[in-house]
Amino acid sequence: MAFRLGLAGLCTSHPRRWVPIIRELSAAGGLEIDIVAAWDSGEIRPSGFTAQFCREMEIPCALEKLSDMSDLVDGVIVHTANWDRHVEQAGVFAEVGKAVLIDKPLAGNLRDARQLLEWAAAGRRITGGSGLRFAREIRDYLARPTGQRGELHTAFGGCGTDDFFYGIHAYAMLLALMGPGVRSVEYLGRTRQKLLKINWHDGNAGLLAIGQAAKLPFHLTAVSTATVEQIQVAPAGIYRALLETCLPYLCGRVENPPLPMDVLLEPELAALAARRSWLSGGEVLLSDLRQDDPGYDGARFAAEYRQAQK
Repeated sequence: MAFRLGLAGLCTSHPRRWVPIIRELSAAGGLEIDIVAAWDSGEIRPSGFTAQFCREMEIPCALEKLSDMSDLVDGVIVHTANWDRHVEQAGVFAEVGKAVLIDKPLAGNLRDARQLLEWAAAGRRITGGSGLRFAREIRDYLARPTGQRGELHTAFGGCGTDDFFYGIHAYAMLLALMGPGVRSVEYLGRTRQKLLKINWHDGNAGLLAIGQAAKLPFHLTAVSTATVEQIQVAPAGIYRALLETCLPYLCGRVENPPLPMDVLLEPELAALAARRSWLSGGEVLLSDLRQDDPGYDGARFAAEYRQAQK
C-alpha cells in the first residue's frame, strides 16, 4: 500500500520543486508514495492558491484546515516559511503518530528545538532540515580514504542572502563536512557578511561567512593534515539528496533516522549561539543557550518574504 503524503505550507518554491522528485523516486521503485493533500498557511500566498497548486500538481485534496489532513495521510512535509509555526503544524501529525519531515530551518528558538527532541525521544518519526546536510559533493569528499585526503581539522565556508532562512545552509554544510560535536560559536566581526568561528569539542574549527549578500554559491574549503580542497555544492542536487536520504525513514522503510534528532538540530543550535554572540559578544556555548531567548523571528521573516514576492 502506498504511503499517503501531505504537504503543509506552500510558501516557497520548494513544494513545486519537490513534488516531481518525490514522484520520480516513487516511480523508480523502493518507495511507493502518493501525494494526496495540500494545505497552505496563507502567510505568503494569496487566497485560492492551494486549490490552484493542487490542480497544477495533480494533488487530489486542497484543504482549508490543516486539521482535516491528519486522517488523510500517513505523513506530512512541513514547508511553511515561518519557522516559528513548524512545531505547531508538525504537532498536528506527530501527536497522533504520523511521520513528519520539516523543511529548513527546523526551528528558530530553543523551546521549539526541545519539543522536537522530546518527540524524537518518544519515538515519533521526524526528520528534515537543510539538504546541504546530505550533499553528494561533501559525501564524496568524506568517502575518500583518510590516507589520501588527510585528517580534516579546519574548514572555511558560507553562502549569501540572509542570516537564518538561507544562512542555515552554511551551518548544515559545515556540519556535514566536519561532523557533529559543536561546542561553541563566536562572532568575529564583519566585512560585508558576518564572520563566525565554530568550535568543536575535539578542537577542530570552522569559519563561516553568512548574512546579507548576493545569492553566493554554497562553498567550503576543507583543510586537512595532507590537503587543501575547495568544495562547491551544486544547488540543483540538494533537494534530491535530502529526499533520497530522508524519505525511506519518513515512509517507514528503514527504522533509523538519517541523523539522530540531537545531531540533526546542531546547525540550528549553532545558529542560535551565533545570534547570541553577535548580539552580546564573546564565545557562546551551545550548552548555555536559554529557552527564554526569542531566537530568530519567523513571523517577521514571513512578512518580509511575502513583501519580496510582490
